[in-house]
This record gives sequence, structure tokens and C-alpha cells, in this order.
Amino acid sequence: MLTLPLELANLIVAFAPLFSKPVFKHAQVLLVGALLAPGKRTVTSALRVMGLCNEAHFQNYHRVLNRALWSGLAASRILLTLLVRAFAPSGVLVMGLDDTIERRRGDQIAAKGIYRDPVRSSHSHFVKASGLRWLCLMLLVEIPWAGRCWALPFLTVLCPSERYHTERGRTHQKLTERAQQMLLLVKRWLPERELVITADSSFAALELLAAVREQVTMVTRLRLDAALYEPAPERQRGQMGRPRKKGRRLPTLKQVACDPATEWQSLSVEGWYGEAARAIELVSGTCLWYHTGMPAVAIRWVLIRDPVGKFQTQALLSTKLSAEPQQILEWFVLRWAVEVTFEEARAHLGVETQRQWSEKAIARTTPCLLGLYSLTALLAASLLKEQQLPIRRAAWYAKQSATFSDTIALVRRYLWSHHHFQMSQISSDMIKVPRSLVERLTETLCYAA
Repeated sequence: MLTLPLELANLIVAFAPLFSKPVFKHAQVLLVGALLAPGKRTVTSALRVMGLCNEAHFQNYHRVLNRALWSGLAASRILLTLLVRAFAPSGVLVMGLDDTIERRRGDQIAAKGIYRDPVRSSHSHFVKASGLRWLCLMLLVEIPWAGRCWALPFLTVLCPSERYHTERGRTHQKLTERAQQMLLLVKRWLPERELVITADSSFAALELLAAVREQVTMVTRLRLDAALYEPAPERQRGQMGRPRKKGRRLPTLKQVACDPATEWQSLSVEGWYGEAARAIELVSGTCLWYHTGMPAVAIRWVLIRDPVGKFQTQALLSTKLSAEPQQILEWFVLRWAVEVTFEEARAHLGVETQRQWSEKAIARTTPCLLGLYSLTALLAASLLKEQQLPIRRAAWYAKQSATFSDTIALVRRYLWSHHHFQMSQISSDMIKVPRSLVERLTETLCYAA
């Protein structure tokens, strides 16, 4: 029987009500196995690292993902509660929203589609990828031992291709429609907290902004040629016809940027995409964003340019009109941590190496692996408390701050040091091994991708 270390047991006990007692036992084995296993994150690799390669009823562990009854949404809510309690007990909650492609092939992967590969593509080069599209919502918080903001995933949803829905006679849901459902759901989970959602230009859609502006604050990019208007004038007594949606047309932000009369404000932004500080110039204002046939949305726009010309002029929007331009910019810069999380989840947690074929297992495995990123941070927080995280350094690599690889190494080292979670039969044969060799083998296992 698996006996978990106290800190891990205290953390995952919150998820116990989601499972039956036998399924929860198997789920704990898969959780620890996924943390410890190097390479592919398949069920078999998790069983091997736990010493269960001779388990006759191995199919019971597969059934945790492809057959057992438990709610992924309920697990996401519990995970979000734990993250908020540990890293953001008060104040505004900033979250990152983005989609990613899990490259998968095979005739049995029914929900896959052909998408633009955001990693390999550029403005002049288009690369297509076959795989599954996932929409992920992450909590953006400052991690004490890392000294920077991390994006901690807690809710990941599969967005099947249009062909998948057409073959089944269903109405296809666009990415923005899925995003709307997720944001309104999270607001119901946290009704008393102010939520700020940062996203890229894919989510700068009037339908989405109009649907969620009363519940959350959206911060996204804005096109420089977007049609901006003054607010609609007040309706006069006795005036006939429908109420006006907008007022006079305003210059586009591209025209504002080129206007010599525009008064730019100089500003230094901390944490600008890995830099300590970055000097920029900005100008801001409020208006209505409107397009024919779409709802009119009141926004605050922020136009940004680089005094030295290292990046092109760009614009942001916020649905919170009272937000300060500097605050909007600082919120949006935090979004870069989302891309870092996707990359580290592939490098250290085996995303894209799982091989489930059933639809239920596919819909569960990737969200579980991304959630494992957040569980690793939670477990590290409980282990460290006020201590500093050991950083892996070398003579040729003067590493200054801890990364996720150091964090998962700490968790793995902690688990390997607790031999009572080993489930295979212990042999009575003992051999003597030098301590230096044991430490090198442990470090190699802890940092293995």
C-alpha cells in the first residue's frame, strides 16, 4: 500500500472527495509516478518508477483516466482554491488566458485538427501542425523562491476541431466562446475577488469583451486600425428611432501614433519580458470600440512606443476604464509567464508524450499534467516555508534565481528520500554504495526531463 509523505498527503487530501476509495488509491500512485518518472508520462512509465512493473491488475490504473467517474471541473476548482490560499490570499487576482497546440497524430485522435503552429511560425513564415488545441487559464502570481511571476495552470479545456463537431452533427464552438464560458465559471467560483484576465490578440473580440466586461477585467492587444468612437450622445426627449450605439468617429491609433501633436508620457516598466526595467513612451484615452453588427464596448486604450525603436508601436486595451495606463501595461507584461509555463510543462512534465487513445483519457491527461505544474509549486511552498530553494549551479553557469527545474528537483529529492512510498517488495540483500555516488545518481534523477 502507498504511504505518502505528510506534506504531499496534506496537499492532495482535498481532492479525495472527487474519487471513490479504490480509484483515489490508484490516482495517488499515478500522481507520484508522474512526478518521479523521467521521459514519457505514460501510465506504464509511472508504474515502472513506482516499482509496479509486475502489477497483474495494471488496467486499474489506466481506468483512472479512461473510465472512472470523477469531475475535472471540480478538481480545477479545488486546485484554484489551494493556489489562491497559498499565493494570493488578498488583492486583485491576475490570470493569463491562452491556447496551445499539443502535437498528436493518429486516426484514433478524433478531436485533432490542423492549426497554425505558434512556436515555429513567424510573420513571414506559416507552419501548420496537426494536434489538439487546449485553452488554458492560469493564475499569475509572484513566487517567493523564484523572484518572478509564474503562471500556474488550474483550468484546461479541450477545444475540438470544427471537423470533429461537423462529423457529430454539433455546433462548433469558437475559441472565444469557450473562453467566455471559462471566465464566467471562474467568476462564479470566486465571486468576491476582482479578476483581471490578460490575453493575446486572439481574444480581442467584441463579443467576448461585451459578454464578460461586467464580471472580469479584460486586458488584451488592440489593432492599430480599430474603429474607435466617442460615447453615444444622450437621447433627446421625443427623439424617434433606435438609441444610438456610438458617437463621432475618432482617429485610429495608427493616426494618433503618427500625429506630431500627440503628447507622449515617458515611463519605466519593471519586468519587461525578462529585462530589469525598460524605458517606453505611452499615451492613453477612453472611447467606444465598435464594428457593424457587433456590440459597442467601452475601453481604455494604451498606445506604446519604444524611444529607441527596438519594437514596433503597439496598443493595448482594458475594459476597466478607471485603470491606470501603467497598471494595464504591468498586467499585460505578466502574460509572458504563460508561454514559459507551456514550454516548461513540455520539457519537465512530458506534455505531448502521453499516448492515450480514448476520448475521455485524452480530455483528462493533458489537464492533469498541466495541473501537476501547479501542484509542484504548492508542494515546494509547503516544503520551503521561509527557506531558500537550492539552485543548481556550475562553474560555467552562474544561475541567479530558481526555475521550475530546481523546484521539481526539490520535490523529487524529497520524495526519493522517503523510502516508505516504494511499493515493490523490498529485498533483504544490502550493498554498500559511496554517499557521493548516491548523491550524484539522485541529482541526475531529480533533474531528468
